[in-house]
Amino acid sequence: MPLSEHEQRLLEEMERSLYQNDADFVATVGGRRGRPAYRSIVLGILIAVVGVGVLIAGVSFQIPIVGILGFVVMFVGVLLAIAPSKRNAPAQDASAPGATSASGKTSKAQQAGFMNKLNDRWDKRQDGQG
Repeated sequence: MPLSEHEQRLLEEMERSLYQNDADFVATVGGRRGRPAYRSIVLGILIAVVGVGVLIAGVSFQIPIVGILGFVVMFVGVLLAIAPSKRNAPAQDASAPGATSASGKTSKAQQAGFMNKLNDRWDKRQDGQG
């Protein structure tokens, strides 16, 4: 079901408010993650495969410490493969979209007024339907 024009305007206004209030959160969640670290992925997979081999060897020879060691090596390999690379982390951009208003500053009162207005509208809708 498509949104009405009024709902689209409200959604756009809420997005702008999110960008203004939580610029750090938006940059963290919505930011580009950069190029994957293929070297660490391949190395992690190789270490995990070696760990599986050691685990199977420990089970087949019935030596529990070797099996446990194989599991630990396998686990470390998987962690290495899925861990994000610190080298490829995006730089924190101070100019997030919508970070300031046209005047260059956004007051807390304006932001609180917007949220109060949305809360009032929500309450009115809930009272009208109940």
